[in-house]
Amino acid sequence: MTAKARSDQTSPDSNIEIPHHPLSVRLTNWLIWFAIAVLLIWSWSPTEMHKSLNIITDWQNMADFASGFSEPNFARAGSYVWEMVETVQIAIWATALAVVFGIPFSILAASNICPWWIVQPVRRLMDVFRAIHEMVFALVFVVAVGLGPLAGVLALAVHNTGIIAKLFSEAVESIDPRPVEGIRATGASRLQEVIFGVIPQVMPLWSSLTLYRFETNVRSATVLGIVGAGGIGQSLYENIRSFNYADTAAIILIVIATVVIVDVLSALVRKMLV
Repeated sequence: MTAKARSDQTSPDSNIEIPHHPLSVRLTNWLIWFAIAVLLIWSWSPTEMHKSLNIITDWQNMADFASGFSEPNFARAGSYVWEMVETVQIAIWATALAVVFGIPFSILAASNICPWWIVQPVRRLMDVFRAIHEMVFALVFVVAVGLGPLAGVLALAVHNTGIIAKLFSEAVESIDPRPVEGIRATGASRLQEVIFGVIPQVMPLWSSLTLYRFETNVRSATVLGIVGAGGIGQSLYENIRSFNYADTAAIILIVIATVVIVDVLSALVRKMLV
């Protein structure tokens, strides 16, 4: 058997052509990467990225600063833990309110459920809720309802309503339309189509997204106390401002432990929902 014959037998796929993307697709991909590179170059100087080497050259200064956190002071740990519990409670209520108000907004913002003249105004309103930081909302609600955790709850609830409405509406837009069409064929109303045809399909994803937003709200609520919106943020801010790094380190460790616990518990709940 000749070498050519052996080569033909051992390479049965040698004549298979490798698929190539059309030229227009390749040009579009290259254009996207080029635009990303241009944006990064354009943003280099305004963001002072040229100073990033200072992280390496001035590492000793950062080490000296971090040494102040090396001996946490847990003398007031009980007080800080209760403030952290209040922070978690703020996140619980904020997430609950955001889901309650976010669900109807998500239905109204779904293009496969509602007409464009309803979808577009609702989406723009949700853009406003997302665009304004929760800290700004906290300042507004502190003026409206006074100092305390209620201002934090309302601030996080409004901001997260915009986020949840967007995430939930995208889930609604990706549903299988056939169950909805089957329910519509029975003469059901639009509300019944949503309740029995849409919500059962998106409920697992909605539950997972809700848990994720709750984790995020726990972290966000830790800083709302800086403006008097309750939680552990006020103690954190006061200790940092007074250069009391030992107590600051204790608070940070309590926050980290709480976030880890919340993350583990939410992961267990998500597994049960699958």
